[in-house]
Amino acid sequence: MSIELGHFSLILAFAISVVSAVGGLFLWRRGERLAMAMGQSAILQFVLVAVAFLALVQAFVTSDFSLKLAAANSHSLKPLIFKISGVWGNHEGSMLLWILILVLFGALVAAFSRRLPADLTNLVLGTQSLLTAAFAGFTLLTSNPFERLVPAPIEGNDLNPILQDIGLAIHPPLLYAGYVGFSICFSFAIAALISGRIDQTWARWVRPWTMLSWIFLTLGMAMGSYWAYYELGWGGWWFWDPVENASFMPWLAGTALLHSALVMEKRNALKIWTIFLSIITFSLSLLGTFLVRSGILTSVHTFASDPTRGLVILSILAVLIGGAFLLFAIRSPSLKQGGLFAPISREGALILNNLFLATAVGAVLVGTLYPLVLDAIAGVSISVGAPFFNFTFSALMAPLLLILPFGPLLPWKRADMVAAAQRLTGAAGLAVFLTILISALGGVSISLVPIGLLLGFWVALGSFAELVERSKIGRIPVRESVRRLVGLPRTIWSTALGHFGLGVTVLGIVAVTAWETEAVTTLNPGETVELSGYSIHFDSFEQVPGPNYAAEVGVFSVTAPGGGVSIAEAERRIYVASGTPTTEASILTYGFSQLYLQLGEPLTDTHVVRVWHKPYILLIWIGCLIMSGAGVLSLTDRRLRFGAPQGAKRKVLEAAE
Repeated sequence: MSIELGHFSLILAFAISVVSAVGGLFLWRRGERLAMAMGQSAILQFVLVAVAFLALVQAFVTSDFSLKLAAANSHSLKPLIFKISGVWGNHEGSMLLWILILVLFGALVAAFSRRLPADLTNLVLGTQSLLTAAFAGFTLLTSNPFERLVPAPIEGNDLNPILQDIGLAIHPPLLYAGYVGFSICFSFAIAALISGRIDQTWARWVRPWTMLSWIFLTLGMAMGSYWAYYELGWGGWWFWDPVENASFMPWLAGTALLHSALVMEKRNALKIWTIFLSIITFSLSLLGTFLVRSGILTSVHTFASDPTRGLVILSILAVLIGGAFLLFAIRSPSLKQGGLFAPISREGALILNNLFLATAVGAVLVGTLYPLVLDAIAGVSISVGAPFFNFTFSALMAPLLLILPFGPLLPWKRADMVAAAQRLTGAAGLAVFLTILISALGGVSISLVPIGLLLGFWVALGSFAELVERSKIGRIPVRESVRRLVGLPRTIWSTALGHFGLGVTVLGIVAVTAWETEAVTTLNPGETVELSGYSIHFDSFEQVPGPNYAAEVGVFSVTAPGGGVSIAEAERRIYVASGTPTTEASILTYGFSQLYLQLGEPLTDTHVVRVWHKPYILLIWIGCLIMSGAGVLSLTDRRLRFGAPQGAKRKVLEAAE
């Protein structure tokens, strides 16, 4: 009965969202009474979709194979965590998760909208309801997750073995929270275009939602990267897969939106550009949804291969995105740009930042879609691979990283570049010293590696220059400097930590690219292979049963260069239900570096063993965690809370900055 209850709840949520969309978008001038009703509707939509989602979870947990989706994507022998994550390990269930997060953000806006003007509340929640109606209708009509199977099979077909991992429980919800969270920015943009209300207050409302979505998307991408790294057995952390690019593009656009909204909030400038970025960021998120579900890609990331569904999604995107840009084209000429500023200023630095990020989005977009468009139009299949993306993206990011530490040191409206450069001399000197030292120790020949290291150290060290300047470290007593540091606004700390995290990630990328080593060999128990000072001894080969698979486990003793022995166990699994083989790599961590060991295909009388040494690779994901933590710290600043008014102390606080 719970399946029917879930189905009915989703239908009811769809109906309410249609009514709310009409009311919010066409009756938005009705004021407080309508705003209250819109808030109640948003919360009710969330409750109903949550009931539908929990009904689906219950069916998977109890192995109710009368549900077609559970029969196709679950198995009674699966561990509980994989039964739950299997709910969104398919097209239909993942769409319901997508809708659940969409209505959750709508409910959060309703909960935090008490200080938001009534007309803006009506328009924002009306747009959110329109999005909910579109995707709930698509799910009900083409991707019904509650379809029954008669007669019910005794056992399910199991889930793709690659997806039976903790990564599926973490990665998609985080990624969707980032994707879907940008719908709030989109809704605020539509509300601003319709009402004409676009000012510093609008930017103050948009920026926390942008930050929250950006945090989730950063964590989702980092988790997806690490999941692919340890699960797929290739030892790579980024493959420029079209679906990876589809998540990377809204991240780049969202980063630009964060900086643009800051300019608008502080200087009431870049209004049109900020509205445009709000629309394009969510549009790129919807593009990712289309690529995953249209059937035009064959990838481990894709859920569906039905072109009919792809056409329906494309039609929805055409209406939503096309309508948004049509409204933008009509209304943008009436918007005023706002405050003036000199090219050499903090505003100018942020605009330059946006220019490079927007160009990077365009480059990744062209490289991702060009092969698909060419194949569809001319029937010609080409591949745009890592060399194109690496060269193009690196060329765009290098100058951005070079100018990044200057931005926080420049005052608003007009600045002195020479004075800012003088404040960065210490960071520059230390960056050069560390680059020379590490290049010498690592044995780097003439290449681009020292440049990459220099940029990474420059960004990481330069990020704290503003903290040093404001606390006057070395110029006043230590106790007074500490007091100043503690008293700085959290947004300043978050900016420093965010840029520092980016520098750490750059250092990890450069280090693992430059110094990674690999050995592919054949071994029998009792034999040893050497790699980068590590001695890997093949101890034994065992057959081990799992909950829903049979495993062949290779046990290895690894002796590190400095001594100390660790045990590594690499597996090859055969899943009972599908007979599908997978590999489970063994990863040993030494500081920030890792030794990655994979047991390959068995030969007649020996075993293929692949070993990689990946120096400082953990810095890639540690940097992402630091950036996300910086975003969380920024959200704790009372001036960036949802709807927090500026109050009478605004000028005092700005002067303190």
